[in-house]
Amino acid sequence: MSATIPAIRSEELLRYTVIGSRRPSVYFWAVVLTAGGLGFTLAGLSSYFHRNLLPFSDPASLVFIPQGIAMLFYGVLGSLAGLYQWLSLYWNLGGGYNEFNRRTQKITLVRQGFPGKNREVRLEYDFAEVQSLRVELREGLNPRRVIYLRVKGRGDIPLTGVGQPPSLTEIENQAAEIARFLNVSLEGI
Repeated sequence: MSATIPAIRSEELLRYTVIGSRRPSVYFWAVVLTAGGLGFTLAGLSSYFHRNLLPFSDPASLVFIPQGIAMLFYGVLGSLAGLYQWLSLYWNLGGGYNEFNRRTQKITLVRQGFPGKNREVRLEYDFAEVQSLRVELREGLNPRRVIYLRVKGRGDIPLTGVGQPPSLTEIENQAAEIARFLNVSLEGI
């Protein structure tokens, strides 16, 4: 699955949706952490109350100290980690869009953060401020494929989302399309 999805293409507007935390891997880990945390918590509580709270085993025979308390501790930690994963999915952390508008000569980058006063991070730049587009390609154990927007006086701003890196052809096509749209040079390919 790609980190950015083309949503709108026209002569005046180019817009890419950036996938945040709503990726299949985050759903998977949310389910695994929640189920594992609940199982460990129930096993620890079973050893404390000497009553079987799990239908598929008998943890009531465990001694509460040290085995039951350790299982209860790890169960609470797993449940809290699962809760964090579910909340990040609900809030869609990191999700947003990149919009390039020829009519207004503006680039708008929007990302979602944690709830609060500054939940939505919104960056706006003029076309004239853009020096170039840079593509970083690194292969190996931890591959990295990122498109950066080089803005005068502000450094490199990433345009692609986190997670599974997009395919090489996809990142090249997207970078070339944005560079043509902005009429700037493309570095790194």
